Amino acid sequence: MDEKVLLTGNIAAAEGALYAGCRHYFGYPITPQSDVVEYFSAKLPQMGGEFVQSESECTSINMLYGAAACGIRAMTSTSSPGFSLMQEGISHIAAAELPCVIMHVQRGGPGSGSTQTAQMDYNQVVKGGGHGEYRLIVLAPDSVQEIFDFVQLGFYLAEKYRNPALVLTDAIIGQMKEDVELRTIDFGPTPEDRSWALKIHRSPKGKSANVHSAVGIVGIYNEWLARTNEKYENIKRDEVRFQSMFMEDAELAIVAYGSSGRAAKGACKLAREEGLKVGVLRPITLWPFPQPQIEELASRVKKILVVEDNLGQMVEDVRGAVEGRAEVHFMGVFSRHMPDCNGMIFPDTILEEVKKLL
Repeated sequence: MDEKVLLTGNIAAAEGALYAGCRHYFGYPITPQSDVVEYFSAKLPQMGGEFVQSESECTSINMLYGAAACGIRAMTSTSSPGFSLMQEGISHIAAAELPCVIMHVQRGGPGSGSTQTAQMDYNQVVKGGGHGEYRLIVLAPDSVQEIFDFVQLGFYLAEKYRNPALVLTDAIIGQMKEDVELRTIDFGPTPEDRSWALKIHRSPKGKSANVHSAVGIVGIYNEWLARTNEKYENIKRDEVRFQSMFMEDAELAIVAYGSSGRAAKGACKLAREEGLKVGVLRPITLWPFPQPQIEELASRVKKILVVEDNLGQMVEDVRGAVEGRAEVHFMGVFSRHMPDCNGMIFPDTILEEVKKLL
């Protein structure tokens, strides 16, 4: 029988990695994800794994680069300022086409910003925060159970496509506690051919059997671009994930992800209790973005309300998908009633906005 325990989102992420077979973690403390680092420091040595607290996020991501190049399941985690420091390393990992998982627990920015919860890093994670044109597979949970599940899914997708995957949360979901069902999830087989991984064995000349380097694409750049572009197109075709609620007769649809998506589902239930025809579409994959589903949505509803805990980022992708076929409205950091909500978006505040639009 599967075990059910009470966990925070951050600890659920660590447990999800352990259940996925991850035994190598490299990280650096930063609010609000320092407890991930602390948890791995205690658990991994007990399980024969490797834990390293690096001196910086720059070091963490390059350690992850090295571990991923060896073909082992490895992970790091950070928050917004630390994620910015990781961008060069992430760009190189994407160029080398190496599978790994990164967990990003967002907080307010820019710069050191604030430890207040926020969803201000959408553009950075879905459009490639480093140089060059690359993509991360981005999963956005709205519950502690989904964090546990999506870390496992992240490892599966990363290995299936030889591409880094990112689990995007924020301080609300990372620090909240909920029941979590602990079990290993079988998503299906991953490619058995790991001949690309670095080997301990060396040739008679002392050279490694394989080399992984972003520099290595210089001589075959166009070939690399064509191959990765085909991979990205396959991911966009096959890996879009989303949740839809009450959309059969909806006149207004709320589009939101993560903690805002959770609040949006609550607002939708309240609206339905009052007889308002409101539905929700919650993107689960932020990349690949559920653009076809939002295009179809625009043909069925009159108005779309995008809810994000920022100044407006995903709303631009929604507007691009809608292309003027429905009204797109935005509710963000300055749309909420700050004194009443203690800096958080709640279902009742979303409901107030919905009533204004209807």
